[in-house]
Amino acid sequence: MRAIEKRPAPRRWAVRLRDWSRVALQALEATFATPAAPGSAPFAGASSRWARLLPYGFGVALVASLLPVTVHLLVHDYDVPGALAGALATAQTAPLLLAATRPLHAWWIVLPADVAGALVLLASDGPRAQLWPWTPPVVVGYCALMVALGLREPRRTLVGVWLATGAAGYLLEVVRPYGDPGVTTLLFVLSGMLLLLTSAVRARAEAQRRLAEQETISEAERARRTLLEERARIARELHDVVAHHMSVITVQADSAPYRIPELPEAAREEFASIAGSARESLAEMRRLLVVLRSDGGEGERAPQPGLDRLQQLVEATVRAGVPAELSLAAELVDGRTEVPQAVGLSAYRIVQEALANVVRHAPGAPTRVSVREDGSGLLTVLVVNGPAGEPVSPLEGSGTGHGLVGMRERVRLTGGTLDTGPLADGGFRVAAALPLGTGDAVGETPGAA
Repeated sequence: MRAIEKRPAPRRWAVRLRDWSRVALQALEATFATPAAPGSAPFAGASSRWARLLPYGFGVALVASLLPVTVHLLVHDYDVPGALAGALATAQTAPLLLAATRPLHAWWIVLPADVAGALVLLASDGPRAQLWPWTPPVVVGYCALMVALGLREPRRTLVGVWLATGAAGYLLEVVRPYGDPGVTTLLFVLSGMLLLLTSAVRARAEAQRRLAEQETISEAERARRTLLEERARIARELHDVVAHHMSVITVQADSAPYRIPELPEAAREEFASIAGSARESLAEMRRLLVVLRSDGGEGERAPQPGLDRLQQLVEATVRAGVPAELSLAAELVDGRTEVPQAVGLSAYRIVQEALANVVRHAPGAPTRVSVREDGSGLLTVLVVNGPAGEPVSPLEGSGTGHGLVGMRERVRLTGGTLDTGPLADGGFRVAAALPLGTGDAVGETPGAA
């Protein structure tokens, strides 16, 4: 039997270093994903306070390390007097504290200070100054400033900064030649590379941020379009319901003089007026239906379903592989409880959408459908399914998102309430309460979902 090789546990310092690196990367991602406003510091959009203070801490650490090193080099290696060395070192390093918020302002101070320091060094008697007037701390600080500029300023400004850097170095070489002119080229090339890389990182982050914004906008537009499509679909279905009632009114008004022979002449004229208004309303309904079907789709010719079609719906779901059962109250079956046609249609569609979601998201889950009148004038529709009995494929689990939207709109149409949500055992519950009254539908019900 092959022995299992045990890997040594990572050291504590390695774990801490890994955690710190992860936090730093998250902070970088936050600052790149959030556009920097003028005068705001990098990492301003980061959620961690430590991440927001990171650029300031980096600037303080940079100045605290470069300032004494610069003074030491100027005094001991370039033979610059102590007071002058302190002044030059402060002018060359202290403005780096502004790099966190205003890097361009810091550059306007640092570049003249670096050029002035180079002139002072070339005018001194130090042999090292004649060879290389750009001290290493100057190069390091200037490169750090280029990074800050690349992350904050537009490309036109960066090109100007890069050209000004090269011009200052080469003009200095013309005014006071020194032994190693390659350092000017090094500083020019290095600053250009840093500006190019950081601006590219910033451009990529800005593109990702805009892409995320467009995706958010597209998602909102998609949700809005879904809502409008569901409302148009519901309106097309309700057209048949309203048209049926208007047709009944027309027939009753037209046949009233024949069914009631002793009807007075004034009443006959009133019924004729009612029949004419009903016909005009039917014509307007047909025009509305043409607008709702402006996409060229053909309308359904079958009658709109109601509670009497629930049994067929559940049986079709069972044939699809979902063990579903229906509990329909007897008073709803024999007609003892009058259900308005719009309410019956809404109840049927809610059950249909709920069962379609079960087939799509929880195949094989036992499902119970219950429709009854609770005694207070409400038709309660309850669809509860258990956890999925079969694995859900990615294609089956990805729906169009119309189901719950359609349920909410139908409940809102009738002035009822809707409650949906997952269950503790992994199932899902859809509960709707639809008023059976004949009053006006509520456009915005406080309790509606």
